[in-house]
Amino acid sequence: MNPKFKTILLWLLPIVLVIGLSWQLLSNNNVDSLKSNGTTIAPKNAAVARMSYGRFLDYIEAGRVTSVDIYEGGRNAVVETVDSDLDNKVQRLRVDLPGLTPELINTLKNGGISFDVHPIKTAPPALGILGNLFFPVLLIGGLILLARRSNGMPGGPGQAMQFGKTKARFAMEANTGVVFDDVAGVNEAKEDLEEVVTFLKKPEKFTSVGARIPKGVLLVGPPGTGKTLLAKAIAGEAGVPFFSLSGSEFVEMFVGVGASRVRDLFKRAKENSPCLIFIDEIDAVGRQRGAGIGGGNDEREQTLNQLLTEMDGFEGNSGIIIIAATNRPDVLDSALMRPGRFDRQVTVDAPDIKGRLSILQVHSRNKKLDKDLTLESIARRTPGFTGADLANLLNEAAILTARRRKSSISILEIDDSVDRIVAGMEGSPLTDGRSKRLIAYHEVGHAIIGSLVKAHDPVQKVTVIPRGQAKGLTWFTPDDDQALISRSQLRARIMGALGGRAAEDVVFGKGEITTGAGGDFQQVASMARQMVTRFGMSDLGPIALEGGNQEVFVGRDLMTRSEVSDSISKQIDESIRVMVKSCYEDTYKIIYENREAMDKLVELLIERETLGGEEFVEILSGYTKIPSKVRTPQLLN
Repeated sequence: MNPKFKTILLWLLPIVLVIGLSWQLLSNNNVDSLKSNGTTIAPKNAAVARMSYGRFLDYIEAGRVTSVDIYEGGRNAVVETVDSDLDNKVQRLRVDLPGLTPELINTLKNGGISFDVHPIKTAPPALGILGNLFFPVLLIGGLILLARRSNGMPGGPGQAMQFGKTKARFAMEANTGVVFDDVAGVNEAKEDLEEVVTFLKKPEKFTSVGARIPKGVLLVGPPGTGKTLLAKAIAGEAGVPFFSLSGSEFVEMFVGVGASRVRDLFKRAKENSPCLIFIDEIDAVGRQRGAGIGGGNDEREQTLNQLLTEMDGFEGNSGIIIIAATNRPDVLDSALMRPGRFDRQVTVDAPDIKGRLSILQVHSRNKKLDKDLTLESIARRTPGFTGADLANLLNEAAILTARRRKSSISILEIDDSVDRIVAGMEGSPLTDGRSKRLIAYHEVGHAIIGSLVKAHDPVQKVTVIPRGQAKGLTWFTPDDDQALISRSQLRARIMGALGGRAAEDVVFGKGEITTGAGGDFQQVASMARQMVTRFGMSDLGPIALEGGNQEVFVGRDLMTRSEVSDSISKQIDESIRVMVKSCYEDTYKIIYENREAMDKLVELLIERETLGGEEFVEILSGYTKIPSKVRTPQLLN
């Protein structure tokens, strides 16, 4: 039923009730209150006072009664009397009678008194039946309406037996509005999935040479790379029934509900075969079993067991292709990852410069760009950005353009949007001169090390305008093609992170150093430890001394043991300390030797609040020699 109609009906019922009751009350009144000419007179049953039955008989004997009107079958009457003391004025009095007796009738006749017996007015039988049924029907109808409305609500009475039913969204031909042309930057993944669509549309092309349709495809990659978007494109291109749900929708607080929903999902899928099932965030239900806690009867494990059985069990599920997405493939159960369940594992990684350019071409279709702004320049300025990041970047730039009342997006809005996405919203400029100078020395220290150390990424810009939690920022331009990082590059990054503290130490002394380098030290400790324990870049030799994360709640052992001895642990700590100390000494030396240039740059930064990378290097080159940095060319052809 239409919700608007339901609302009208709920308001109409009490209105009809009030009108019916008012009509019944009015219909019971005497209609004899109108003369034939339409003028209003007092009704016949109106009286000014009451009189006892005995006095009524006395008035009859005295001849003071002129007329009598009997009502309600003889239970009461209205009499007209004449009083000589009141100049024979006629009065109307009401009398309660014991009933319409023959003696009373004879008395009135003998006395020559005019009397009239008025019959009892009764409603039509149909109206009486309707009046008797009105309230029960109204009550029952209201209860039925409320019950039907509550059935659709979560936890309603109609949902009591629906726990075991699947919550998957079903579409005979999914109209997602997304096709493969709308997905860019992940060409390898697109090719694999286009093949799946071809499997569904033209299976004979593959079965003729003995190929079988893959059971499942697992999309793996960091958040925002387009895994769910690819699934929408498959649904829009395949033209077959499509089920979509999240991994968390299997799990409920009731035992056995998850397994029941899995069974119901595959039952419906077999009825609509061939079809596609998309499970987003499958790590919610497919995590490693045997975590050591919860026991073997854990609800999530039972759900996973049922899923494994349905995907490749005794009965089979021919014609059903399962597509799942996750950004945590390391926590998935090994039985779920084997061929026969997920035959293909498609990696959807962050795009390179060509991928970013193609993504920007898709998301800039409805954006007004300045004629001097090119998508190639945006692609070069955004290394490490995912598809979601690039879409958000262009949207933020469009919002800034509208806020600044411009007609098109320029490079200025792009730069501000990149800063906002990476570091946060821009804050108010600092007004405290001492704090501003301290922050300026800290940021210039980072920038000087980044410019004078050959293996470090070049400086993009330096600013003392707060963003997010940072009071000042130094931006570097990383090389897009950095699949492998050398020891010199890691050491240069450690020195760059220590540049802020070294500048404070050189200018203000050890007694005036601040807490501004706290975040830098966390990065330094992480990089130095990885160099020693994972990459074999220390005196301890080329050996991995620490394993990866062994989290018990994602299916690891409850009791983990250390993989190295106590003596090796001490050597690890000592190697990290020696490495960081050596980097700090080199950093301090560079800052100390370029104190004059640093003072000049700080004064200029305080005045302008932001310095571009090229301008910074140009000023610094007037005081010292800048090493040439080898960069990998970013090809777009």
